[in-house]
Amino acid sequence: MTTLSIIQLGAGLIIAFCAAALAVGFGLAFFIWQIALRNKSRRIITDAESEAEVIRKEKILQAKERFLQLKTEHEKVINEKNSRLTQSENRIKQKELTLSQKIEEAQRRKNEADAIRENLNNQLELLDKKSEELEKMHRQQVEQLVAVSGLSAEDAKNQLIESLKEEAKTGAMSYINEILDEAKMTANKEAKRIVVQTIQRVATEHAIENAVTVFHIDSDEIKGRIIGREGRNIRALEAATGVEIIVDDTPEAIVLSAFDPVRREIARLALHQLVTDGRIHPARIEEIVEKTRKQVEEEILEVGKRTSIDLGIHGLHPELIRLIGKMKYRSSYGQNLLMHSREVANLSAIMAAELGLNPKLAKRAGLLHDIGKVPDDEPELPHAILGMKMAEKFREKPEVCNAIGAHHDEVEMTTLIAPIVQVCDAISGARPGARREVVESYIKRLKELESLALQYPGVMKTYAIQAGRELRVIVGAEKVTDKEAEGLSLDIAKKIQDEMTYPGQIKITVIRETRAVNYAK
Repeated sequence: MTTLSIIQLGAGLIIAFCAAALAVGFGLAFFIWQIALRNKSRRIITDAESEAEVIRKEKILQAKERFLQLKTEHEKVINEKNSRLTQSENRIKQKELTLSQKIEEAQRRKNEADAIRENLNNQLELLDKKSEELEKMHRQQVEQLVAVSGLSAEDAKNQLIESLKEEAKTGAMSYINEILDEAKMTANKEAKRIVVQTIQRVATEHAIENAVTVFHIDSDEIKGRIIGREGRNIRALEAATGVEIIVDDTPEAIVLSAFDPVRREIARLALHQLVTDGRIHPARIEEIVEKTRKQVEEEILEVGKRTSIDLGIHGLHPELIRLIGKMKYRSSYGQNLLMHSREVANLSAIMAAELGLNPKLAKRAGLLHDIGKVPDDEPELPHAILGMKMAEKFREKPEVCNAIGAHHDEVEMTTLIAPIVQVCDAISGARPGARREVVESYIKRLKELESLALQYPGVMKTYAIQAGRELRVIVGAEKVTDKEAEGLSLDIAKKIQDEMTYPGQIKITVIRETRAVNYAK
């Protein structure tokens, strides 16, 4: 055997020995691992059994606690039910006791009622016996009277009635004659006393309306600004308000002239705002005048509300309240219409109270009696009839409507309020200095002058100025040409000559303006 073979044999033995050793080591290790795994499994099983036992004991304890809790709650519920049942039994026993007491009381009352009924029956039987005895005695007495007088009972009764009638008629006629004589003697005296006492108890202020208003300014320099360049400002102001503005040498004063107080008030307020603001030009003038006109309308409503509240008159229609406020700017024969109506209302209420009538109804009729003088349009009707129709339209009571329509005898009086309002209207208007016929006819003439020019097509506004000596007519530039404006002026002048009566002469001025308006955006 060669050395190489020996070496190869030794190496094979070594490898075989190593392989055997490795096999033995692996087997031993696997055996040890299996033993450890078994021990671990036993420990896990033991731990799990211990935990399961603990959990079982805990669950048993929880179940016992829950059972005890449910048992306690159940006992509590049973005790409550037993308590309620006990209370119900007590109530039932109490009701039974009360019911038996009531039954006993009813029985006792029934016995008492039976005793009373029996007693009443006995008394009724006794009363019937006595009635029969009285009837028998009455018949005997009547037979005796008939035998003595020779008259039957019916004849005697008729004679007695006739004698009483005659005696009553005689006494009544005598009494009536005495009352009539006394009334004739005291009627005039009493009527005068009521009228005088009514007048004495009312002291209403009254004012005479004028046709001009003086506007005071701080310095005469403002006059030039009001007139404007070539008079454009003053022309724009007159065209917008319908009021003639007189700027003369009177120091620190400008005169506003117009027959319509509303126009004068609008012009005065607008002029005051323009002077205070300092910006006076045609566009600003038109803006201020329009705002002022709205303010005056609001003031009219406020005056109407305040008047109705002051007089204690409620439930008026809003349109009637507005017309009452409009009375402040109207006059009747120079007498302020609102003050006159308030005076008539107070007089009517006092006189109605003196006569035993309804003072509130009389006051309402007195306040509204001249409502037909301030309509928005001018119908051809007497103001009393127009006022009555307006009151009926706004659902006033028939007594009030009749008093309004009858205060100048246009309709027949149907209530006692109507003559009271008529008398009080005469008392208020007949006072010395209360009215002026000239002013009323003057205002009527100026209104007719303006309405006549408004009838022509293309006319937008008309204003009578200078006490009716000039009529300014404003026409639309798109409706009337320059030549037509000249012809319109001539036609209006001719119609005024034919249909109206007036002193002096009237100047007709037709104004036609062309305006171009654009907006910068």
